[in-house]
Amino acid sequence: MSSRSSRWSRLLHRPRSRVSSTPRPSPQSSASLETSAPQASTANAVPAAVSEPCPQGLGIVAEGINPTVDIIAVHGLNGHREKTWTASNGVHWLRDLLPHDIPHARIFCWGYDANTHASSRVSCQYLYDHARTLISDLCRKRKLSDSMERPIIFVAHSLGGIVVKSALIHSDAARRGALEEHRSIKVSTYGVVFMGTPHQGGNGVQLGRLLVNVASLFVAADDRILRHLERDSEWLQQQLGQYGPISGDFVTKFASEEYETPMAFGHSIMVVPRASAVVPGQADAESIVIHADHTNMVRYTSRGDSGYNIISEYLQIMASAASEEVRRRWEAERRADEAHLGHPSAAFGMHFSLPEINEVHHFVAREEELAGIHRVLGEGSGRRIVVVHGLGGMGKTQLAAAYAKRHREDYSAVFWLNARDETSLRQGFARVADRVFREHPSVVYVRNAAESRDLNEAVQAVKRWLDNNKNDRWLVIYDNYDNPRLGGGGDSGPNEGRGGGLEGDRDANIAEGYDIRPFLPDAHHGAIVITTRSSRVTVGHRIPLRKLKDLEDSLEILAYTSNRHDLRKDAAAVQLARKLDGLPLALSTAGAYLDNVATSFAEYLEMYRKSWLRLQKTTPGLLSYEDRALYSTWDISYAQVEQQNMTSARLLQLWAYFGNEDLWFELLLGGRSSSPQWFRELTGDMLGFTDAVRVLCDYGLVEADTSLKERGTESRGYGMHGCVHSWTIHVLNEVRNIEMAQLAMRCVGLHVPTNMERDYWVVQRRLMQHADRCLEMVVMDRVSILEGDEWVLHNLGDFYTSQGRLSDAQAMYERALQSKEKALGPEHTSTHSTVNNLGLLYKAQGRLSDAEAMYERALRGSEKVLRPEHTSTLITVNNLGDLYADQGRFSDAEAMYERALRGKEKALGPEHTSTLATVNNLGNLYANQGRLSDAEVLYKRALQGYKKALGPEHTSTLDTVNNLGLLYADQGRLSDAEAMYERALQGREKALGTEHTSTLDTVNNLGLLYADQGRLSDAEAMYERALRGREKALGPEHTSTLDTVNNLGLLYADQGRLSDAEAMYERALRGREKALGSEHTLTLSTVNNLGRLYAYQGRLSDAEVMYKRALRGYEKVLGPEQVNLYIPALNTILNLAIIYSRLHNISESRVLYLRCQGGIKAVFGVQHDWYQEVTRRLASLNLDQY
Repeated sequence: MSSRSSRWSRLLHRPRSRVSSTPRPSPQSSASLETSAPQASTANAVPAAVSEPCPQGLGIVAEGINPTVDIIAVHGLNGHREKTWTASNGVHWLRDLLPHDIPHARIFCWGYDANTHASSRVSCQYLYDHARTLISDLCRKRKLSDSMERPIIFVAHSLGGIVVKSALIHSDAARRGALEEHRSIKVSTYGVVFMGTPHQGGNGVQLGRLLVNVASLFVAADDRILRHLERDSEWLQQQLGQYGPISGDFVTKFASEEYETPMAFGHSIMVVPRASAVVPGQADAESIVIHADHTNMVRYTSRGDSGYNIISEYLQIMASAASEEVRRRWEAERRADEAHLGHPSAAFGMHFSLPEINEVHHFVAREEELAGIHRVLGEGSGRRIVVVHGLGGMGKTQLAAAYAKRHREDYSAVFWLNARDETSLRQGFARVADRVFREHPSVVYVRNAAESRDLNEAVQAVKRWLDNNKNDRWLVIYDNYDNPRLGGGGDSGPNEGRGGGLEGDRDANIAEGYDIRPFLPDAHHGAIVITTRSSRVTVGHRIPLRKLKDLEDSLEILAYTSNRHDLRKDAAAVQLARKLDGLPLALSTAGAYLDNVATSFAEYLEMYRKSWLRLQKTTPGLLSYEDRALYSTWDISYAQVEQQNMTSARLLQLWAYFGNEDLWFELLLGGRSSSPQWFRELTGDMLGFTDAVRVLCDYGLVEADTSLKERGTESRGYGMHGCVHSWTIHVLNEVRNIEMAQLAMRCVGLHVPTNMERDYWVVQRRLMQHADRCLEMVVMDRVSILEGDEWVLHNLGDFYTSQGRLSDAQAMYERALQSKEKALGPEHTSTHSTVNNLGLLYKAQGRLSDAEAMYERALRGSEKVLRPEHTSTLITVNNLGDLYADQGRFSDAEAMYERALRGKEKALGPEHTSTLATVNNLGNLYANQGRLSDAEVLYKRALQGYKKALGPEHTSTLDTVNNLGLLYADQGRLSDAEAMYERALQGREKALGTEHTSTLDTVNNLGLLYADQGRLSDAEAMYERALRGREKALGPEHTSTLDTVNNLGLLYADQGRLSDAEAMYERALRGREKALGSEHTLTLSTVNNLGRLYAYQGRLSDAEVMYKRALRGYEKVLGPEQVNLYIPALNTILNLAIIYSRLHNISESRVLYLRCQGGIKAVFGVQHDWYQEVTRRLASLNLDQY
């Protein structure tokens, strides 16, 4: 058992979702966080000299060789069509440099009268007038040159970006019959490069103030244009809100200036801070930095200029990809034009296909129900919903499929979704997104969802596509919604509305109920069919599916499934059809039996009568008439199976103690030892297993799994209808067979894979329903395990921990511990194994004191029974190091890790995966201490070792990939960090699922990164996904949940939502003080963040109190040497220095700036942006003193 303990001790190095107490150290963001004071005054600025008239309209600077793309450059206020882009040495980079790198581009510069001195003419609305002119100029030029469908890339400087955005809004609004040709510009636009464009306010700076910054480069501060721009900024923000919905249609680069721009009398300002140079929530967007000030960021002296290289390379990439994408868009436009002559929804057409279900080839009867569905869905307007409800086995799925096939021409698209549970439903939406993307590749947001593989994104993308007001002729089928949780009296379990136990199968007990309404499209159009066992689902018009009324229909099913004819002439066949009372599943089961034997209908009828009487005696009052009819047919089939192959019969009986779906050969192999003779014969080889299952398939009790789901290296499984499974539980095992239940649990327990195995997550997914059946037997049915099988419970605890189902894992571990203490004693090594893993579990739950008690007990026991250098002892030593690190006890953690690493290298070797786990964890510790170079060395060692031992897609490998992402973010290498996070996220979603806690760790970290990049809406989406998942999996007070709460507070502050930010910080602080204590580093990070918020609000004294508290805590926890190397502590030092500066306490401010500067130099070096930012602040502080 110790081997499994060591395996689960890997949980200790689950990657930290490390929380930033301030945005990652970028000079722009850290500067703007505290600087809410007014910008440097420009009241005495010298007005700009009057310049020559600016040439207006489109000017071609490069014709291009057989051009395939148009590049259009747009200057800003007081800019010039030529001079804006011309460097001091006379080089016009769009004319002199770019054509050499993109020879197939036609390049325009567009000029317009942007003289800011005429205050009566200049306002935000004035800019919008220019936008319409830009569209008109482009349409004329492109029409005359027969290039209306040629791709377009815009390059826009400063407020010229506002003109471009307004132009694209105008183009998108152009519809048929109203400036239709203007729409061609938006359709053809592939990408936009914004150069220092103020898209939004940020970090407490309003948009109006930013506009004033831009204008003040050229205009005296008392000019009325400043009042115009500031006055109209609210209107502009609202107007540009229309850009959000179309922004994802373009590939976008947001370039921001690195240096302040010189003003009059020696002043300088950061005209457009980085946090303001990004459109929040835009897809396909990337933020870049140009090493120049606002004016010179678009002027390049040669091809060796770093700014030119960056912009030129991005333009080359865009130009090479634009043609294919824009071609697809124009094809979609043509389809839409063709459809406009008929119904607009024809443009959303999809080929008819229902690949997700196994359709019957001979659908019988149900004409009344089909007509009822069509009457509701085919008439009237608005959204129409039909709820088909009825007992299991009545044919609800086949009825919905038959309706869809019959009326396929009435709908532009038909989709089928498995609504059994939320996960299955989300997976169905992902498949729909793939289908829509294949047939409509120009729909960018669907393409993004399909490529991201994010299930939640797929749900939203498909709903958005269905909500399109022109896409109003679709049909969506939500099948098997059998566990509703609708609220308002609409709740109903799967057992509602029926007699007996037919519906009360294991799946109904385990599957978690949910509300389907959030998964329905929001628009008031389209058609929906929901199939369910519950008659209380009331979200639409209800159509009950009852027994077949017409005897001829029953006879037709019997004839087809038994392969016998002229049944009307056989009195016994007619009588049997009446006995089976119009139950489709019972009729099909009887037919399958008769197809495999020479029994006559009369003989079958006699067997049915005897089975009925036996059931009536053994289960009086338990079963309804319908249940007895079904159970009787299965009883007859089972009797024949017993005669033909007793091993098959025993397998069917055993199946009651597994899940009903996907039972496969290798799963059973683990139970061979100490098993009965029949089971050893069943599992002797694959041939014996296949022969036994084939008999069950012949009689319609079981069917092979023909789906395309991933199976890994193991064999295909078999499944049975939920109603048949219910019969195996309640009738075939009327008296619970404890020996079979224990055998099933041994099979499942032994098949729990170690996370050192390749593709282990595939086995875990297949094992889930069978593990849940074991959980039900242990917790609800109180099935005991055999003495000596305590490891079964331990392994199930391992399994549920790996799935993030911590409460279920706790139930298994605690039962395992009780059993081991009783059977083996409290000091047995196997008992210590479970004690250790309980410590891991408590730590994951945020119960750090309980975890420490478990680890210390396991360590004492292992040192006593084994020896201090035994590998099992070292595992617990390693886990204690992880716990101490979480508690902020870094010195204790380092001592534990170093002891564990020395021992493992000696006992196991430097490349063993257990050794690599400790290497990874020591890297975590160094990163937390600010020792980034040391951390990088260890992470790379761990990554190389894991890839060699386990492969690049293994979750342990992905853990270290995630941690490297954290490290790169700390080092300011944001592109490298994003690549690491995306690799980790894709791998974890594939291996663990979208809602696993490890997956959510990376989601949280991507939120941090997006916030650093200024992609605030993307960051918010990531945080909200992480918060929902963590609250569901871990609870609202878990430390990981509080991490995301804290990060949401940071984001809200960046968005200017200060009251929301304060609520988040206070929730995080209360929770962290309760769970971790007031001096834990995470608690201190939230204290620091509250200080930032108070500084935003101008509450400088309150901010000072918070910063001092945070700094005292860091100094106490880390010590005088490490505190100046710990990044969150350095942020607090910087923030306190800024507060003292604003309070005019210059001497204290200087001391802290110097301290911060020294720490940043030691961690990052003097070339780092953050070091240079602090150096500039220190110089400014010295100037202010004089």
